[in-house]
Amino acid sequence: MKKRMIMMLIAVGLVFGALYGFQMFKATMIKQALASLRDPPQTVATMEAALSPWQTSIKAVGSVRAEAGADLALESSGTVSELNFKSGDEVQEGQVLLKLRDDQERANLEALKATADVSAIILNRDKEQLKIHAVSQATVDSDTANLKKALAQVAEQQAVVDKKTLKAPFSGRLGIRAVDLGQYVSAGTTIVTLQSLNPIFVDFYLPQQALAEIKTGQAVKATVDTYPGQGFEGTITAVSPKVDSSSRNVQVRAEFKNDDKRLFPGMFATVEVSVGKPSDLVTVPQTAITANPYGDIAFVVEKKEGPSTGLSVKQVFVKTGETRGDQIAVTSGLSAGDQIVVAGQMKLHNGSQVTVNNAVLPTNTPSPSITDR
Repeated sequence: MKKRMIMMLIAVGLVFGALYGFQMFKATMIKQALASLRDPPQTVATMEAALSPWQTSIKAVGSVRAEAGADLALESSGTVSELNFKSGDEVQEGQVLLKLRDDQERANLEALKATADVSAIILNRDKEQLKIHAVSQATVDSDTANLKKALAQVAEQQAVVDKKTLKAPFSGRLGIRAVDLGQYVSAGTTIVTLQSLNPIFVDFYLPQQALAEIKTGQAVKATVDTYPGQGFEGTITAVSPKVDSSSRNVQVRAEFKNDDKRLFPGMFATVEVSVGKPSDLVTVPQTAITANPYGDIAFVVEKKEGPSTGLSVKQVFVKTGETRGDQIAVTSGLSAGDQIVVAGQMKLHNGSQVTVNNAVLPTNTPSPSITDR
């Protein structure tokens, strides 16, 4: 009986030993299989984080407007008898542009002038008669009043005649003519637009926080999509003394020279106001920064430590500042000289093995133009 019990215990021990050995063998095989499935090296493009001079600026959008601009119209109605301009002409202040038929008005003016002349003659004659007491002082006073009335009527009629003539109120460039010779024009009808193009203004709005950093005379750079890659230099000439209570923005006006007449009123412009002094910041291409729910991240390429050789990446959280062109400033998280992944980071995680291929790199210019794309 005792012998049987020993044999049974030995058999149970062998069974448990076999099960344990099998489990150890299975764990070893799984470990080897997982090791063989590790990520292969990923191909990425890299650039070196550089220390660059950086000028802090405030950006805004604005509208171009003329120093002086008006849609010209007449205060009276009539038929066009003279047209002295063509569409797009450059005109000088006071130049006659258009006349309406004014025969009747001028005839009335001549009649009133004749009446005024007669009143002047009567006054002069009565003044001589007064010297010999042939007329009373009341008669001379009445003659004086009559002359003043006649001259006032002449001035009134002259104003009516003048309203039949359209003159340029200032020097500038005319737009497209809207009337033709012989056409009947009603009072207030726009004849043509006139715009003074040099100098020219750009009006834009800045948040009230910017008031502490801007002042008149400050340099401004403006760009318009009509001329890609070209900037226009100007200066701030006025800051509104009132902040808009609904948007909490303040209106600012900058003046630009426009000798070549390339800027036109109504254009959309992007304005950049330089504030503060330039400083050196670490800059990288914007493609190097990846958005993350916990913060912006970048991948730094490092040499692997240990028996194996090659390259791997380390994920770092960064704080970013302003952007300019293709570049972005990094205020913390990176150092000058770090090799940063700028393409291919979507397939990476912390510790991924990588190989570098810089045959194709994203652009990294502070002021890109169409030719850089």
